[in-house]
Amino acid sequence: MPYATEENITELAAERWATAEPPRLAELMGALVRHLHAFAREVHLTEDEWAAAMHWLTRTGQISDDKREEFILASDVLGLSMLVVQMNNRFGPDATPATVLGPFYIDGSPTAPFGWDMSDGAEGVPLFVHGTVRDTGGAPVGGAVLDVWQADSDGVYEAQLGEVDEARLRAKYASRPDGTYCLRSVVPKGYTIPMDGPVGELIEHTRISHFRPAHIHFLIDEPGYEKLVTHIFEAQTSYLDSDVVFGTKEELIVPFHHHESGAAPDGTRFDTPFATAEFDFVLQPKE
Repeated sequence: MPYATEENITELAAERWATAEPPRLAELMGALVRHLHAFAREVHLTEDEWAAAMHWLTRTGQISDDKREEFILASDVLGLSMLVVQMNNRFGPDATPATVLGPFYIDGSPTAPFGWDMSDGAEGVPLFVHGTVRDTGGAPVGGAVLDVWQADSDGVYEAQLGEVDEARLRAKYASRPDGTYCLRSVVPKGYTIPMDGPVGELIEHTRISHFRPAHIHFLIDEPGYEKLVTHIFEAQTSYLDSDVVFGTKEELIVPFHHHESGAAPDGTRFDTPFATAEFDFVLQPKE
């Protein structure tokens, strides 16, 4: 077997990794080796630059824990998360498009009845999001579980806080037999991604906006349908055209209507200001 030279090292490394099992791992690692080596050659990577990159990766791992996923954030701001989402969720034109999960999802949110308030005392204008869940043929999907989460009016998720006694700004709502759903929360605000870690340090060296537009996350994983991870974005918010994680899609931009008083979608009567947003989720049936 030949010894490694600058000219043959890529071929040698790819051949070694081609022995990996299962075959898909061999395919992934072989391609990774070839593309990493091509990158290093293209930019003529220096030893100091590669040492700095490894140090950055080390710090990214060190700052990550069960509430902070800095590697997910890195993938998001590089556009890789959204690319993978789009390649693997090629739904039909009538289906609700998918977008990024983000680093702040918490599994195991409590189940909530129609119109239940998931804000847990968080400050903000009350917001009702309502609509229907249906399939691409127009049939209602009853019993579909909408796993919902969002940031508070300061742009902070529960996952970024310390110990919290109860689920905060997250819950699971089931659609009714006719496909209708209704949740109550507070009007979200745009916020900055965490800038106190390795990802933020990189962003600071660019002219990239580190803000996300105001949005609410949804996950619907209903048997017989493709899993949907998506957001809705407030139409009146800032940063829609510069979302730092590339997650905005035109079909997901929704007007929030503000009311001085009146009846909310769940029948509740308000004598103080509140807001409503209507959005229909359209699920792609599995083939």
